[in-house]
Amino acid sequence: MLVCFITNISLGSVFIPWLDTLSALVGGPVEKDSWRHIIINYRLPKAFTALIVGSGLGVSGLMMQTLFRNPLAGPFVLGISSGARLGVAILILSSAFTGTSLSLFLVSKWGLVIAASLGSVLVLIAVMLVSAKVRDTMAILIIGLMFGSITAAVVSVLSYFAPMDKLQQFTFWGFGSLGNLSWGDLLIFSGIFMLGILLSILSIKPLNTLLLGENYARSLGLNIKTSRFLIIISTGLLAGSITAFAGPIAFIGLAVPHLTRQLFHTSDHKTLIPAVVLIGSIIMLICDTISQIPSSEYTLPINAITSLIGAPVVIWLLVRKRKMLF
Repeated sequence: MLVCFITNISLGSVFIPWLDTLSALVGGPVEKDSWRHIIINYRLPKAFTALIVGSGLGVSGLMMQTLFRNPLAGPFVLGISSGARLGVAILILSSAFTGTSLSLFLVSKWGLVIAASLGSVLVLIAVMLVSAKVRDTMAILIIGLMFGSITAAVVSVLSYFAPMDKLQQFTFWGFGSLGNLSWGDLLIFSGIFMLGILLSILSIKPLNTLLLGENYARSLGLNIKTSRFLIIISTGLLAGSITAFAGPIAFIGLAVPHLTRQLFHTSDHKTLIPAVVLIGSIIMLICDTISQIPSSEYTLPINAITSLIGAPVVIWLLVRKRKMLF
């Protein structure tokens, strides 16, 4: 992970030698002052964002796959990403209905963060209210997918009537981005991330018990509703904050847990959660390094790179794996 971290900071439109990168990180001399400015103010926050996004999506995807006992479950199965898309779509595309423009509010990236956060929170609250009345965990999965379908339908209607420039702005947000956060933004993002990770650590014992099935877990004295609530809240904090600050990032939450199980040959979450944090961080750093197209002025959408890498990994793992570790 450290090698990928330093490589990610060194490569970009301007190549910075490793020794100068390491020297800048520890406050030592650098050949060019502009290199220090690029590293400290641009590449270092982006690299930390990649660490948070990769590890957060990996952990939330792992918890969803265990909770629903479904290898195709990901961090966004509860409709969290769809809720964020709806919030951003209302903010950007609503001028077609209201006749007014919210572009002044959009000047600040916090407009998009707040809109995405509100959308994610509202959908999560709706799923939690319904899950409190449902005993079957698979029903919650279906309910989350239905909420996602409803929000996707509303976004489609807004997109159909939106002017071209607003639709383009919404499309660019959907590509995802790791490089839009300042140190202040990253501090807030990190605080939410740490809270989500703490809740996931508290969920390790319930997650291991749920591997045996809900009925067996209930016979062991596990409170299914409380454990389910804790897992969903942790996933909501991780996936919701990542979508709000970095946009929707595809396939990381789905591919990383499978890859980690293959590498570590265990289903014990005491091992899997820290392992997923490391593997998710490494893969996200690699994807971000590729998307930068080193020594080029162009930058590819991070969502495209994660999909191109994540989808073949999932296909290969599912074809190769004879027995799922659930």
